[in-house]
Amino acid sequence: MNLAAQRPPHTDAPADRPPAQASTGGIELSPALVVRLYHRRTKHRFQAYAVGPGVLDWDAQPAAFRHYEGASAVALPLIDELDADAPLRQALVSPFASLPLPPPAQPVGLASLGALFQLSLGVTAWKTLGPDRWAVRANPSSGNLHPVEAWIVSHAVPGLADGVHHYRPEDHALECRASDRAAAPGSAPRLQIALSSAMWREAWKYGERAFRYCQLDVGHAVGALRYACAMLGWRMLEQRQIGTASLAGRLGLDRSADFPARKYPETELEEAEILFTLEPLDAPASPALLPAALRADTAAAQWHGTASMLDPRPMFRWPIIGEVAVATRRADDDAPRQSRLQSVPCSRPVATPGGERGGAELVLGRRSAQRFTPEYVMPRSHFASLLRALEPRAGLPWDALQEHRRITPVLFIHRVEGMEPGLYVYSRDSAAAAPLLARLQQPFSPRRVDKLGEDIDLRFLQGFEPVQLHRLARSLHCHQDIASTACLALGMIAPFDGVIAEDAAAYRDLYREAGLLGQVLYLQAEALGLRGTGIGCFFDDPVHELLGLDGEVFQTLYHFTIGKAVDDRRIESTPAYAKRPTPGSAG
Repeated sequence: MNLAAQRPPHTDAPADRPPAQASTGGIELSPALVVRLYHRRTKHRFQAYAVGPGVLDWDAQPAAFRHYEGASAVALPLIDELDADAPLRQALVSPFASLPLPPPAQPVGLASLGALFQLSLGVTAWKTLGPDRWAVRANPSSGNLHPVEAWIVSHAVPGLADGVHHYRPEDHALECRASDRAAAPGSAPRLQIALSSAMWREAWKYGERAFRYCQLDVGHAVGALRYACAMLGWRMLEQRQIGTASLAGRLGLDRSADFPARKYPETELEEAEILFTLEPLDAPASPALLPAALRADTAAAQWHGTASMLDPRPMFRWPIIGEVAVATRRADDDAPRQSRLQSVPCSRPVATPGGERGGAELVLGRRSAQRFTPEYVMPRSHFASLLRALEPRAGLPWDALQEHRRITPVLFIHRVEGMEPGLYVYSRDSAAAAPLLARLQQPFSPRRVDKLGEDIDLRFLQGFEPVQLHRLARSLHCHQDIASTACLALGMIAPFDGVIAEDAAAYRDLYREAGLLGQVLYLQAEALGLRGTGIGCFFDDPVHELLGLDGEVFQTLYHFTIGKAVDDRRIESTPAYAKRPTPGSAG
């Protein structure tokens, strides 16, 4: 059998498969079955963790940044370089709590693009501890490995050539990967942003489970971009009709000759992920992009540069990652439907205590907690605001993804004012939560909590003695203290088997939705003076067993903790772009 679920991890068998099916020695597996086999194989269990490298040489970590040799680069302005009274600068200091309300739309140009990237995917600080130095970015990432790469497709944008540009977060610049035909004079600016994944950055550390983490990171990046767009007064619409192959072609990711030649190319190539259109709210909404038009632009483009190497000496191979990537790729839809959400700019604001902090300040100050103080008790009002922020109502940030209502959180509440320590379930969307609540009836008889407000549908499942709950949460989260010392931990439960049977590509959607929820929790925690941390390491089936969930109708995808962080005073911080070089040639 060639499917990686049935072979040792260091095989020389090829990882590429036909788009529709994977082969197992003459038996063709459907994409849905490939996804199910991958998901089962990459579960952590009490008996053994998912297959990974076992030992890491941090000196041999893949390159954190990629650039294209020979591609010209344009430096993007930093927020601190803008005039203090400039409308763009004023928009970025507006309180975070006002983000659901539409600010004045900023014109598309280098200044607004610079703010967009700095607030979503840029470096926010450099950290040092002894001889080690690493970057912290606006978008969180599993293990701070950052597989996500960002791209702009520009048309008639002042100061930027028409074509495809790759974002370089290390020096906050755009490098021109492909030139398009110049726009006619007087054309209105058009802008798309795309994301891709350099999956080897995650696989180097996490092995076969890395595909899950890459999709979570895409979801976090989408959320970061949506909040940045909100501060700019822009709408952001997913172009779901553009298939994976067409997007890869537009970004030049299928041009294998432009990437380092390797015996096993999966360590250097990137996976096309998702495409959006970006527009000021005061501009008329553009029609959906058509795949045929995008392919025509690709065919007419002139390409520049070659990709830098990520890893000169990869020591492992994880072919199953390539197989599940192929199984979850989306085909073109030449007759796209309009999105159910037309990027609604306004929604009912969430009353966030501490939300008076400026939006840019809060976003750029986001950090992942490494430790929590175990004595802090979260105020009930803070807890209620966190739950309200997860409601998938129309508008910020849920309009970024067409599929964003499927996940229902289950909470381990340790220390929240007036709340009994125990297990709870939050119905953030009544229709999505109903099947799960029905499954939970027999083991738990969920009881609605009435002390948080009529609009919050939180159900009590089971109480625990605090010490017992701490031990349980710690054990389920790969024995990590952070799950027991936080005020709360939560697991994101999603419908699985039926969703995958209908569309294997929805596997990416589920994880992206989980990442988007995580981004909301990160920023809401920051606004409350708290900190959050995403947890990708948990024992999958023991969580299901705790909830009485057998089979694969529901699966837990991502976990998260929130509490009062304890900072490590040994770690020094320096500004992100204090010594930014002036970009010229990307070489």
